[in-house]
Amino acid sequence: MELENLNIPAINQFASLYIKQKEPVTSFFHYNINQPDVYRERLNDLTIRDFDREELTDCIASYMRDLPSSRKVEESLKKLRSGAVSVVAGQQAGLLTGPLYTIHKIISVIKLAQEQESALDHPVVPVFWIAGEDHDYQEVNHIYQEKGIQMEKFGYPERVLEKKMTSDISFDKNVMKNWVNEIIQALGESRHTKKLVSELNQMIEREGDIVRFFAHFVMHLFKDFGLLVIDSAYPALRKIEKNHFHHLIESSQSITNAVLEQQEEIRNNGFSTQLDISPNAANLFISINDERALLEREGSAFKEKNAGDTITMEGILKMLDEAPERFSNNVVTRPLMQEWLFPTLAFIGGPGEIAYWGELKKVFEHSGLKIPPVVPRLSITIVEREVEKKLASLGLSLTQVLIEGVSEKREEYWCSIKEPSLEREIAELEQFLQQKYTHIREKSERIHRGLNQIVDKNLSIHLHQFDYLRKRTDKALKDKYEKTFSDFAKVENCLRPNEGPQERTWNTLYFLNKYGENFIQDVTSLQMEFDGTHKVVYV
Repeated sequence: MELENLNIPAINQFASLYIKQKEPVTSFFHYNINQPDVYRERLNDLTIRDFDREELTDCIASYMRDLPSSRKVEESLKKLRSGAVSVVAGQQAGLLTGPLYTIHKIISVIKLAQEQESALDHPVVPVFWIAGEDHDYQEVNHIYQEKGIQMEKFGYPERVLEKKMTSDISFDKNVMKNWVNEIIQALGESRHTKKLVSELNQMIEREGDIVRFFAHFVMHLFKDFGLLVIDSAYPALRKIEKNHFHHLIESSQSITNAVLEQQEEIRNNGFSTQLDISPNAANLFISINDERALLEREGSAFKEKNAGDTITMEGILKMLDEAPERFSNNVVTRPLMQEWLFPTLAFIGGPGEIAYWGELKKVFEHSGLKIPPVVPRLSITIVEREVEKKLASLGLSLTQVLIEGVSEKREEYWCSIKEPSLEREIAELEQFLQQKYTHIREKSERIHRGLNQIVDKNLSIHLHQFDYLRKRTDKALKDKYEKTFSDFAKVENCLRPNEGPQERTWNTLYFLNKYGENFIQDVTSLQMEFDGTHKVVYV
C-alpha cells in the first residue's frame, strides 16, 4: 500500500472554511483546531469536570461483552475507567457497515486517539457511538454494487413499515444469510471469499438485530486497535442518561431558542443552516406503541406527533423515571448527551456534521459546556492498480476525476472519434428535405387542406429515419471503441460513483473479499495526518 495526500476542496462551503479555520466560521465554535495547543487546552478544560467513569465503563463493557474483543479493548476499558479522555465519532448502523465513510470515521477516531495519546502523554481511547436510536431504515437497508457499467442499489428484502429505532429492528437469519450470499456471489470468488462468508454467517447467527450485527462486524475489523463501541439506544445507557433527559425536558424551550438564535447569526453571515427546527421543538423522541414519535412543546405540556396526544410535563417526567429507555435524542440533543457522558477530547465529524455542530454553540453554552474540538474526519479514496492504469491510459488526472468526474473528458473523447463530415451531410440533407417539404405543403394546400396532415406525417417519417441513422451510427462507433468507454465507466464507478465521492457509495465488503480482512488493518496502520488533505490509498 502507498499513501498520497491531495488537496481536494470540500463541497460544503461552511466545512471548507472550517477546515482552513477561517472567520466567520471559527466564531461558531469554542476551539480553533489549528492551534498547536488546542488539545492541551481541551484536556485542561476536561480535568475540572466530573464524569461517572465507573458507571459509563461498566455500561460499555456490558454492551461489548459478547462482541469480538482483544487485549487492546480491555486496555481501553481500563484507561477510560481510570482517567482517559476519548475521541468520539458516530454514525447509523448500516448493513455490512454501510458506506465506506463509516469505516473512515472509525479509522479517524483510532488515528487521532493514537496521535494525541502520544502528544499529550495522557491516555486517550477511541469511541464509536452507534446511533441505534435513529429510525431511518431506508438509509441503512442497502449497499451499492457495480453491475456492468452502473453502480446499483442492492436492498435488503425484509421490509419495516413502522418508525422503529434501528436497534429494535430484528432480521430473519436465513434471509440475511441469503442476501449476503447473493452479494458475495456478485463480487466473485477470491481466495478470501470462503473465510469471509464463514465469518459473516457466524455473525448473523450470533446477533439478532441490525445494530448488533453492525457492532459485531465493526469490532471484528477493529478490535486490535482498542476501539470501544456503544449503542445510543442501549437500555443500560438510558438509565445513566435519565438525569440528563430531565434537564433536556425541563429546558426544552430554552434549548430550542438557543438553536434558533445561533441559526439566525449563521444566516446573517451568509450561510444556510442545516437543522430544520420549529419554535415548538422539544428535540426529543419518545417510543409509543413500538414507534418513535417526535415530541413538540404545547404550552407547558408536550405533544407527540404520531397520534397527536398531549402529555403534561408531570406525565413526561413520570414516564422518564419509569422507563428511560423509551426516550431518545434528536440531532440537537444527541451532541449534548454525548458531551455529558464522555470526557471528549475531540469529536470527529463529516462536512454535514461540522455544519450543524456550528448551530449548537449557544445550546452548549446554555448547559455550561463547550463544543469539543470538532475535527474533520479523514477523507479517503482507495485506488486499485487496475484503475490507476486506466487513469493513465485515458490521460486522466486523479485530482480532476475526484473533483469533477469523467463526464467532460468522456465527451471530449466522444467528439474526437465522431465523423463530423457524416453528421454535416446528414444535417444538410435533413435541412434540404425540410425546405422541399415546405414547398410541397404550400402546393398541396391548394389542392386540398386535408393533404397537410399527410405531408406532415410523411416528413415526420423521414426525420425519424434521420434520427435512427444517427443513433445507429453512434452505437456502431461506441461498439467499435467499447473498451475505452468501458474504461471511462470503470474509473467513474470506482472513483466518483453516482457523481459523488467513492466513500459515499462503495462498501467495505468488496475490498475484504478481494484483499482479505487484513486490508482494513493495513489501511488503519498507514501514517495519516489530520492536515485537511484528501488521502489516496493505492492498493
